Amino acid sequence: MVLKNLRRLSFAAILLTLPGCYLMQATTGQLAVMRARTPIDQVIARSSTPDTLKEQLVRARRIRDFASSELGLPDNDSYRSYADIGRPYVVWNVVAAPEFSVTPLQWCFPIVGCVAYRGYFKEAAAQAFAARLKEQGSDVLVGGVPAYSTLGHIADPLLSTVTGYSELDLAALVFHELAHQVAYLTGDTAFNEAFATAVEEEGVARYAVRFADAATLAEWQRRRQFRQQIVDLFVAARGDLEALYRTRIAPDAMRSRKAARLAQLGTDVHAVEQQAGLRSGYRAWIDEGLNNAHLASIATYHEQVPYFEQLLKDKCGGYLPCLYVRVNAEIAQRKAPP
Repeated sequence: MVLKNLRRLSFAAILLTLPGCYLMQATTGQLAVMRARTPIDQVIARSSTPDTLKEQLVRARRIRDFASSELGLPDNDSYRSYADIGRPYVVWNVVAAPEFSVTPLQWCFPIVGCVAYRGYFKEAAAQAFAARLKEQGSDVLVGGVPAYSTLGHIADPLLSTVTGYSELDLAALVFHELAHQVAYLTGDTAFNEAFATAVEEEGVARYAVRFADAATLAEWQRRRQFRQQIVDLFVAARGDLEALYRTRIAPDAMRSRKAARLAQLGTDVHAVEQQAGLRSGYRAWIDEGLNNAHLASIATYHEQVPYFEQLLKDKCGGYLPCLYVRVNAEIAQRKAPP
């Protein structure tokens, strides 16, 4: 799903050094989430808690324990509490790219460095910021985000926005967000998201073997293969447009070729959906008109995933803690002065 791609952006709402109104909305929004937290065990024990929510929280507790005991992810208070925030999304993220570039715009903050999005706790504020970027000529995407990570600086709760997820989708979210606490390269969104995605996918595969029946695991694997087919289409289109934007042709001609390639992407996605009998979740993007921001957001999560998967397989023999050590060593090397 589209929102399942956007949901994972590590939002820097905890920072207290952002300018003006952005600081105010970020701080206020984060504090409201923190005040809504209640330990999961207490929510399960309440007689007033609906049975469906109790069942989901029991699954969430099992997922959280598995993350630390079997995947080597941090054993802390993150995702051991629950917060009902009373709305479908916790934040709305804005992603933007220039008209003739597939490289997303970045905004820089303390601690997390530069990131390829800005998050707002109110949709109207996100839409207003996006409108300003559009006026400046950028391609823009605004998407609701059911969850985000504060990188372990705060004990993030499980939010009411994700309680309708399937068990494996919920596991994917928890594993992904905890992976951000293990390794984080300041200022490189693509590196961070691809690493967390690789950990997420490996973790879900292992969790499914333990707790899902054969039919559920087979269906998850089928959907995973389908998602990869769709991602490959987006990545191919991004590569084609990246090459186009390097050419020296008139702007009107470039716009025409850009529109044609994006239209072809929409057609290709529909064809794969038809063949698989599945919905990709990108129909809203296609209907409203694909743009560079859509391509940039997909590439952020997936372009470097094969690198981390290969590292886990070839250098670590499938042992995830080894991957964490190697990735952190690479981060230290990148940070080292020349």
